[in-house]
Formats: sequence, structure tokens, C-alpha cells
Amino acid sequence: MKRALALCVAALLATCRSESALVDVGVGAAATTATTATPTTTATTTTSTSAPAPAPTDAGRTATAAPLALDGFTPEELRAAQKLSPLPPPPPDPTNRVADDPRAARLGQFLFFDGRLSASGAISCATCHRPELAFTDGRPLGDAGAASGGAARPLDRHTPTLLNSAQQRWWFWDGRADSLWAQALHPLEEPREHASSRLAIAHLLHDDAALRRAYEALFGPLPDLADRGRFPPAGRPGEAAYDAMAPDDRLAIDRLFANVGKALAAYERRLRSDDSPFDRFIADVRAGRVGETSGFGAAEREGLRLFVGAARCVRCHSGPNFTDREFHDNRVPTRTGDPRRDPGRQRGIPLVQDDPFNGAGRHSDAPEGAAAEKLRYLPRMSDSFGHMKTPTLRDVARTAPYMHQGQFATLDEVLAYYDTLERAVPTHSPERTLTALRFTPEQLAALRAFLESLSGAPLDPALLAPPPSPELPP
Repeated sequence: MKRALALCVAALLATCRSESALVDVGVGAAATTATTATPTTTATTTTSTSAPAPAPTDAGRTATAAPLALDGFTPEELRAAQKLSPLPPPPPDPTNRVADDPRAARLGQFLFFDGRLSASGAISCATCHRPELAFTDGRPLGDAGAASGGAARPLDRHTPTLLNSAQQRWWFWDGRADSLWAQALHPLEEPREHASSRLAIAHLLHDDAALRRAYEALFGPLPDLADRGRFPPAGRPGEAAYDAMAPDDRLAIDRLFANVGKALAAYERRLRSDDSPFDRFIADVRAGRVGETSGFGAAEREGLRLFVGAARCVRCHSGPNFTDREFHDNRVPTRTGDPRRDPGRQRGIPLVQDDPFNGAGRHSDAPEGAAAEKLRYLPRMSDSFGHMKTPTLRDVARTAPYMHQGQFATLDEVLAYYDTLERAVPTHSPERTLTALRFTPEQLAALRAFLESLSGAPLDPALLAPPPSPELPP
């Protein structure tokens, strides 16, 4: 009886935490029935009960909130719109003590573009997260083999953007990683991606003088890996070479592997996209400048009004990163038209809880902190089959194709799906608010114009290519 009561309390606390993220961005209590979770979800409406701040009193002063009326916007629509901008800095990650260390970011950037982290030597993180494609690969399904000129090895899901990925709460479409650094480790040993191993990567850092210096400056001395009998040249859990190692030696390799993920995350935290035409419009509104913002005209304004109002998109795409950071079933059909077999969040929950590199694990730099609590109160829900994470909409015009299998090639196709829900598949989810929009062509065009206005300013070119060395210059 006590165990059952404890489980009920845990589930309630987890639900409250999930819903509080929605309430914080102005969605309110009704958001608990949200359903969509795709790159251009048009989900459900939002309102805010927060009081508006004063409008500007003269031309030389800047207000902290929008005026109460603007070009047909209601006060509620304006307040909802203001909750979408500006994008704040990435939240701190206590599980990664080097998350904001410039030296770690430099090492991580070097590793991100280094093909030696793959078995073939031809696949790097940038193979599938291409800077010129907003750190996606432009393919319906991720395929590092084909992208590197080799044999096709398609994954089961679409490659998401890394832009603003530090703003997330869970990583991967199914949320099977709870930190950016834990996520970075998965592809390195996935046979269809890098197909490397933690032992091979450890030897790379050990044998390359520059990598070794950069690593040891951050994390301390590397173990002596010269004895290849004790530390085989390659191997990962489940392979004889790794499994036969002494427990303390396996632990040393695991710690090194975790640190590689932490360095990669330090770089990826810098991939921040903001200052879009929409952001500039909101800044102008707050400042009392209600004229025509460059790149944000009448169509974009009408699209914004629909986005926070009749289209109900903010029910899932809420907050400054345009995501509630949770999981929903948008009932989109599979690429092949076959029945859905991807369990999504239903499988992601046990995977993240069992991950030795999660925030409560021995390689976390804060194993007793908020990350551990987030996992502790995460219920395993049987009705979450097929639920996928709500992705960001920032830079969505640059990250085609769309949905978790890349089912739709264009934003127009996505909007057409939400307009009619044609071919929507049955769901076991208790969420029941996904309804067809039945918009006019003009309204759909306005929504597309608004989505296109979410593309941020270009990133610093220095972040888009491998640095000359893994170490910062003296």
C-alpha cells in the first residue's frame, strides 16, 4: 500500500511539473489536454492572466510590455505574443561543470567536426548536423552513411536541428536523454551513425597530443592507455573487449567518454539562433515603435495573431523557443502508410531512466540535484505510445522536411495536414483537442509567413567550421 501511494504521489508531482512549464508561458490549466508535437504544429489557444506593464510614456523611454491594442490584436493576443520573445540565455546545466567553459567549447567544436570519432573516419557530428542547413541534414530520415558517401544506413527518425538545443528539457524525439551531453554520446556508438566505441575514442584522445592537452586542461590527467591488453583499442558495452576489462578500468573509460559528451555540449550550447524578424517586431512593440518592422509585415502579423489565437499553435509551441518541451501525439501518418510501430515516449521514459549517463548517474556533476528529481518523478505511462517531443519552431523554414519521419517536404504540406487532418491515424492517447483548422488559403499563407519570420540572424562564422586546434590560443 505504501509503495502504491508513493507511486501515485510521484506521478502527480511529475504531471504538475510538466504542466507548470505550460502555465509559466501563459497556456494555463487547460493545456493539460494538448495534442500536437511537430515542427509546425497548430495546436491549441493560449491566454495569459498576467497584468500588462506600463506603455511607453514618451519617445525616449522603453516600455516593458506591449500597448493594449495594435492593428487588430486583442490585449490577450499581445500578451501571449510577448511570451514568445525574447529568447533567454540557455539555462545552466549543473550536471556538466564545463558547460560554459570556453576551453570546453573549443574542444567540443573541434571534436564536432572530427571524423576520427567514427569507425570509418569519414563521419563527424557535422555530417548529419550541417551548419549550412541549420544543423540538420535535409533528409527525411537521418543517414550518416549516405551523407558521408558510403552505404545507406537510414535511421528511424528525422534529424532535428541543434540550434537552441540547450533550451530543451529532454533530447531526441522520444526524450531518451535528459541532458545535451548525454545526447551527444548516443550517436558515437550507434552502429548506423558513427559506429565507433568509447575505447576507440579514448585512445584517440590519449594518442593525439593536442587533444590530450586540451582534455587534461579541463578534466585532469587521462588514464595511461598504453597497455593495449588492459585497454583494448576498441570496444563498447556488450562487446567482449570492453566487458572483459576490470571494473575500475571500465569506469575510467566511461568517465572519459562522458567528458567527451560534456565538451561537445559546451560547443552546442553556443549554437543560439535569435534576433529574427519576429523578435525585432516584439522588441519594437515593447518600445512603443508600432510601425512596420523590417521582415515583419501585414501577413506576418496576421499569422502571429492566428498562431496565438484561432490556430491554437501555442498550446504546444509555447514559450520563447516555441516548444512546451514535452511529448504529444499529433496522429501524423507514417512515411510508408503502414501502421505506427514507433513507441516514441513510451519507450523513451525507461531508456532515460536506465541511462548510466543520465543526470542522476555517477558521471553527472550534480547527481542529487534537479536533474535527478526530474527523473525520480517521471512516471512510465502506457498511453504515451507514439508521443514525440514538441520541436522548436525557430528557424523552421530552414529545417525541412518536417515531422519525426520527415513525412512532409514543405511548410505548406504541414499546414495542409493540420487544416484537414487528412489521413490522421487513430491514437490511444487521452489527449483529444486536435481538430482540423478549416482555414482559408489566405489564413494558411499568413501562418506560413509568420513561421518564416522565425529565422534568426546568422551565427558567428567562427562557430560554423572546425577550429585550427582543440586548444584556445594563448
